[in-house]
Amino acid sequence: MGRIYTLHKLLQKRELSSRELTLSYLDAIERDNAALGAFVNVTRQQALCAADKADDKIKKGEEINILEGIPMALKDNISTKGIETTCCSKMLRGYKPLYDAAVYSKLKERGAVLLGKTNMDEFAMGSSCENSCFGVSRNPWNVNRSTGGSSGGSAAAVAGGLAPFALGSDTGGSIRQPAAFCGIVGLKPTYSAVSRYGLVAFASSLDQIGPMTDSVEDAAVVFDAIAGFDPMDSTSAREYEPCTVSALKGDIKGKTLGVVKEFFDSVDDEVKGKVYDAVRTFENMGVNVVYLSMPELSFSLSAYYILACAEASSNLARFDGVRFGNRTTMPYESISDMMCKSRSEFLGEEVKRRIMLGSFVLSCGFYDDYYKKALAYREKLIKAFGRIFERCDAVITPATPTTAFEIGRKSESAVEKYQADICTVSANIAGLPALSLCCGFDSRNLPVGMQIIGNKFCEDVILNLGYMFEQSTDFTKKTDWGVKL
Repeated sequence: MGRIYTLHKLLQKRELSSRELTLSYLDAIERDNAALGAFVNVTRQQALCAADKADDKIKKGEEINILEGIPMALKDNISTKGIETTCCSKMLRGYKPLYDAAVYSKLKERGAVLLGKTNMDEFAMGSSCENSCFGVSRNPWNVNRSTGGSSGGSAAAVAGGLAPFALGSDTGGSIRQPAAFCGIVGLKPTYSAVSRYGLVAFASSLDQIGPMTDSVEDAAVVFDAIAGFDPMDSTSAREYEPCTVSALKGDIKGKTLGVVKEFFDSVDDEVKGKVYDAVRTFENMGVNVVYLSMPELSFSLSAYYILACAEASSNLARFDGVRFGNRTTMPYESISDMMCKSRSEFLGEEVKRRIMLGSFVLSCGFYDDYYKKALAYREKLIKAFGRIFERCDAVITPATPTTAFEIGRKSESAVEKYQADICTVSANIAGLPALSLCCGFDSRNLPVGMQIIGNKFCEDVILNLGYMFEQSTDFTKKTDWGVKL
């Protein structure tokens, strides 16, 4: 049983109050956050107020929602009215939105308790959670290792027992890679399944908000709560109201899993071995396995960084010290000089690098050679996945090519760091749902993550596969941090 269900039952039976529960997590954050760097803003008063509301309903004998009174955390690029939302950038320090993101509104309506905002790579650009103006997040399994990124703070909060669940955003693996590094569950939903209203955009055609939890069951609960049509998001899918919780515990015998050769290229041998062990576990449960090739995947990383950087250069143009963002105090001679100095002063190196690359691929003379070809590749990749799903219910892959790497790697170039996304970006390019969960531990006792990719709007299929795997194995170990339940 997941942590959310466990806490819900304790609240229902009045064996625990929401205030007591919330205080236990707030105390854990106060004790452990300095070491883990998971939270950048703790909303203590708002949390206790929401907890008291839940307790009032319980005392009156009213029916409570499964998320009522349950603490949670939000990545710092998800807008929260009146609560600082910085994207972990100096550019947005002090910014307090005037509205709530759609996902936060839905969670508030269900009575969830916001503990605070979590650390991330600046503007969600990175794979290590080291590109934050608040400092690095650290992996609860080994504090000298990376949490992954960009949703590293949310992963550290859940794995470190500082929150029962958290939301992250995923542009090219930013939920799944940290989930794999920290041994938790991360779900990137189908593009358009969850509203992006109130998410500070990195790459609008790739971004998706999703849950990070310590069990597949909890991921299904949170996904069902935040998914669905939103008129404030023009890309939101109409008439989509998922109920993935009811699909769990279904029989997976006779399902077909695809093992695509190219996903295992350039993957560490230990990671590869654990994922193949997971394949054999599925076979023992009656799942059919087919081995396939998908040559189109060889260009996915290149296409992703062209598309993502191009959209980032457009989306981040607004942060110029005039429309949004902090303004330089240095002397300037013109508006353009002021914008240049503001962006130079308040944006980090990785953000600048991606803006420049995006501006380059969109520039006159290079648009056709790069951006237009990347768009054409996206269509080819979507068709290639379509052919795969004619034969398979889902695809199983490594979530990351390695386990958590050391913090502060100095020898790697930016291109080498981008390789961390090689297993995950294709699902974003094609708009497919993908689930990351632990499938074992390497020789250093670091979690190994596997990924299950499904067809569009088939979250129920991949969550059920993940759930049945979880029930057949024992990889849901807990770290020594945070609240113990």
